[in-house]
Amino acid sequence: MRVAIVENTKITHAGQVGHALAEAGAETVTIRAYAGEPLPTFEDYEALVVFGGEQNARDDDAHPYLPELAGLMRRFGDSGKAVLGICLGSQLLARAYGGENLIGAAPEFGWCEIDRTDAGRSDPVLSVLPDRFLSFQWHDDTFSLPNGALHLAENERTRHQAFRLGRAAYGFQFHFEADRHVVRDWIQHFPEVIERKSPGWLARHPELEVADGVLSDQMGLSVARAWVAQIR
Repeated sequence: MRVAIVENTKITHAGQVGHALAEAGAETVTIRAYAGEPLPTFEDYEALVVFGGEQNARDDDAHPYLPELAGLMRRFGDSGKAVLGICLGSQLLARAYGGENLIGAAPEFGWCEIDRTDAGRSDPVLSVLPDRFLSFQWHDDTFSLPNGALHLAENERTRHQAFRLGRAAYGFQFHFEADRHVVRDWIQHFPEVIERKSPGWLARHPELEVADGVLSDQMGLSVARAWVAQIR
């Protein structure tokens, strides 16, 4: 299987998604869209992964490729090919299908609890999780659900944490790809940003990693494997 991975910012990690794709023997091609590399062609890939970035999903002036990327995600989704949008990727997927992007409406950071919905319990990917699970969050924006989307997960801060459109087009607001190694790297690159976003979190990180990070890693790899299993 060939899988296109679109990066929207310089510091991007495939993390758990990369592990699951490697386990499955996938051939992956990484496109640095933020740096001007052309987006992948629909015909050459069985699946599309779109990761996060610091821009918002409507930041077309600074990132003029975003409308084209949203359209490509919809084309993959409409065809039944597997799509995975994480954080900004989920917001672009919502945009692609007519959802409203709500800029700055739902800030979250750190390992947070998330609940499956009834639809999530029967979903081919979310069914691998318990009703309440932990994952890493780092976002300010959120979105309304597009018409026809299945609402799969939520929490008190951000109602739309995960959704599915069609057979296998998935949007995840939370960073299940971010295992403890990824989080440590983010800490190395963005300590000032993190301290502003969640004062005191850096000092508590070692204890949080032992408690929440381990559980989050287990959940994240399960989700990654379940999504990869949807690739035809």
